Amino acid sequence: MLKRIVLGIIALIVVLLVVVVGALIYLRIPQNASGMAAESVCSAAFMAGRSPDNLMEEDVLPASPALSAISVDVNEDEKSVTAKFAGLFSRTASLLPDRGCVLDEPPAAGAEGFVINADAGADQPWPAGNAPVPATDWDPAIDADRLNAAVDAAFVGAGDTAAANARGLAVVQDGKLLVLREAPGFAGTPLHGWSMTKTVGGMLAYKILTEKGIDLQTPVVDAFPAGNAPSWVAEWAQDERREITVADLFYMRDGLKNREGYGPTDPVVQMLYGEPDMSGWAASFPAEEPAGTRWQYLSATSNILAAVARGQFASDEEYWSYPATALYDPVGLTTASLATDTAGTWVSSSYLWATVPDWARLGQLVLQDGQWEGEEVLPPGWLEFAGTSALPDGDGAGYGAQTWIPANPVGGECRSTPGIPEDTVSMEGHWGQIVASVPSKDAVVVRLGWTFDRDQFDSCALLSEVLSSLPDRN
Repeated sequence: MLKRIVLGIIALIVVLLVVVVGALIYLRIPQNASGMAAESVCSAAFMAGRSPDNLMEEDVLPASPALSAISVDVNEDEKSVTAKFAGLFSRTASLLPDRGCVLDEPPAAGAEGFVINADAGADQPWPAGNAPVPATDWDPAIDADRLNAAVDAAFVGAGDTAAANARGLAVVQDGKLLVLREAPGFAGTPLHGWSMTKTVGGMLAYKILTEKGIDLQTPVVDAFPAGNAPSWVAEWAQDERREITVADLFYMRDGLKNREGYGPTDPVVQMLYGEPDMSGWAASFPAEEPAGTRWQYLSATSNILAAVARGQFASDEEYWSYPATALYDPVGLTTASLATDTAGTWVSSSYLWATVPDWARLGQLVLQDGQWEGEEVLPPGWLEFAGTSALPDGDGAGYGAQTWIPANPVGGECRSTPGIPEDTVSMEGHWGQIVASVPSKDAVVVRLGWTFDRDQFDSCALLSEVLSSLPDRN
């Protein structure tokens, strides 16, 4: 009798294990977790040039205890990373020329990983170099004590994944870099912008579409040159999605039946780590609301916009090199890198890396309406376009064209925080990334970090303190 009971218990445990493992596989949790680890470690090692020794502990494991079941193997010669979940589910990310780290693509010759040079540009003032101006040359109207106190407070807990864990901060006014602070071990290191990439992807899409003469009110289905449309465009043309305009994508008003979410079974995780063609997956969702009537923040929408941009190019090679030729090189960005998905489309929702001084240059470009040293990098009107509310009411009033409007009095996320001018526009990203451009202060504020606990960092409070220390300019 006892033997039968023991065997029954063992059988029940086996059945339960099979059910649990089957559910995990069905929900693609092991596969996507392996993809996250491979992509994250590959990017940090080869797009940012960091030593691979502690990348899992610093960038991956704090996100979820379940990720401790993953082991990673870094191939520095091939510039690839293979991650295995419980030794069973394996995913590989490889650094590719002009495409960053890409999941499920084999290594390729010619990909050059980033090499950190912490002293780069240190002898030349920003923006030509990376050196801040001495405090003795600051405008006397700046409240230096308040500004320095805000910067010091921002770095409390740097290096601690349970704390705010700031990695970089910069403050610019009047085109001068007043403050550049980088956490120990991160000097000269490209940092992951996460959803700040949306704004940069928006700049690139705005530039290529405007230069091609495509009105942004054009329906998406009509925005492609003949023969260059992805397959999903034909499907859109047959239903309500044919009403979605390019501007609706910029302003996240597409009305698609999707949702944002970052849990292990949520759409963003599936898109970033489970879908080889992210834009095609994003475009497959049906219409839920009429185009232009509902604002809903969706990373998926940014990747559809990236596919619209891709369709304007005669070749993928031209498309992949476009961020450098159209944006990085004219502005003097030497560390920026934008990754693509497996299918070759920019991951405009999430995958741009750059150093703090380069993120500050991008913020300054926004502030200057796309002009740089007298040259037109972006077509005129970008700042107004980016800073126009997606909708007049609700949370959409606090969002512009792939850009946040944090102090908008109707829907801005910082509308109840004093000291932030209403004309502020900002790039913002997961885990506490922000680049704020403030015309009325002629200022840019940059903060990057890896803040896993959202309660540890308040971007509105940081902006309030920093901007309150700076004099008004108009």
